[in-house]
Amino acid sequence: MAFGIRRNELELWKEKVINGEIAFLTHFWYDQRFPHYTTVTKVGCGDLDKLLAWGEKYQLRPEWVHQRDSFPHFDLLGEKQKEVLRQEGLMDHLERFHLEKGDKCNECK
Repeated sequence: MAFGIRRNELELWKEKVINGEIAFLTHFWYDQRFPHYTTVTKVGCGDLDKLLAWGEKYQLRPEWVHQRDSFPHFDLLGEKQKEVLRQEGLMDHLERFHLEKGDKCNECK
């Protein structure tokens, strides 16, 4: 279950994916299979070869790609999520979703 994103953010991510760009979408998330994770970053690209090449940089396996509809993507969780966001310079994702150590959301304080 996803929450914490606006429709226009999702639409922009989809547009970038369809256009063959590497696109990032982070949102709050709950899945009972992974109760200790509260966020996920979806890294998508409509050009599967480009997405797989990008994933190699971060030791992401090809079989981890979710190929749903026209939006192939990796789901990043936990430390790998934070590592990738830092290396990609997406500090706003880390800040907005309170992913840095010791950073708690206002509702959680």
